[in-house]
Amino acid sequence: MTGVLATSVGSVPQVATALSWRDRWGGFRVRLGLGRMRYTVEPGLYGVGLPKEDSPLLVTANYKLSFDHLRAALAGQDAWVLVLDTNGINVWCAAGKGTFGTAALCAQVVACKLAQLVRHRSLVVPQLGAPGIAAHAVRRQSGFSVVYGPVSAHDLPEFFGSGMQAGPAMRRKTFFLSERAVLIPVEVVVASKWALPLSIVLLAVSGLFGPALFWENVRGPGGWMVAGLWNGIVAGTVLTPILLPLLPGRAFSFKGMVAGCMSALPGAIFFFQSGGAGNGYTALAWLLLISAISSFLGLEFTGASTYTSLSGVKKEMRFAVPLQIGAALCGLFLLFWARRL
Repeated sequence: MTGVLATSVGSVPQVATALSWRDRWGGFRVRLGLGRMRYTVEPGLYGVGLPKEDSPLLVTANYKLSFDHLRAALAGQDAWVLVLDTNGINVWCAAGKGTFGTAALCAQVVACKLAQLVRHRSLVVPQLGAPGIAAHAVRRQSGFSVVYGPVSAHDLPEFFGSGMQAGPAMRRKTFFLSERAVLIPVEVVVASKWALPLSIVLLAVSGLFGPALFWENVRGPGGWMVAGLWNGIVAGTVLTPILLPLLPGRAFSFKGMVAGCMSALPGAIFFFQSGGAGNGYTALAWLLLISAISSFLGLEFTGASTYTSLSGVKKEMRFAVPLQIGAALCGLFLLFWARRL
């Protein structure tokens, strides 16, 4: 906040468009999944610059990262920002979940007395919020019409300059390498929350029940187990999003499986060439295990891409998850069988 604006409906917080180091640090933390669900702003009305009765009204979610992107894009502009309570979820996801929706928007319009604040009757809603907003219902219930803004907040100055007309480029949601790569840290952190304890368990079990002394077992079979686990995690959370357009197939689970097979192949070749009883089974086991882990983690990106729909995700999960479980169980069985040879 940089001050308070005195308006006909009361005092309205005025917010800066320049992000502070705390804002950037907070954004960095949530990109790692740290404090993600607590990174919120208070729902309500805010002012950017010195907005007046004819200044545009923009709607966003109370996820602070979304709020920060919007206010940073409004540098040099005078505007009102209406923040809906989406429980700390971004606009796109909240629209799908219903918290960024018609009822919430109309209720906030009334609560903030917008009809008394501005002369116009237009609400600029992010295009990615469209799945949750029924424009005709908003107009009927609140008297305000909905104007769908561009996909990206940084296009807002051009959008305003063209009379609130969004060109084709503003309507297109891209999913370039930089946009996919920014998802990697949080996916790695989320996977690490279960993979790190599991790694310790695998090392302990291998040390206690292996064929040699404890530390030899930890360095040998235990090390291979942990290396295979993290191989699958890296394939699913790093290789899959980076190589996404190049991987064959349409399903994310299949793309993740292919990335897992690519990542597991060098180790499998090593085991095949090593010879000895059981090494062929071990190579096949790790191909199955790593591809299953990578496929499962690749499936996680269905909620962050532009290529999927809710019905498509449900259909893919019904088909893919049983196969992933089956592949993992077969891999574990082959590992156990190889130890007996």
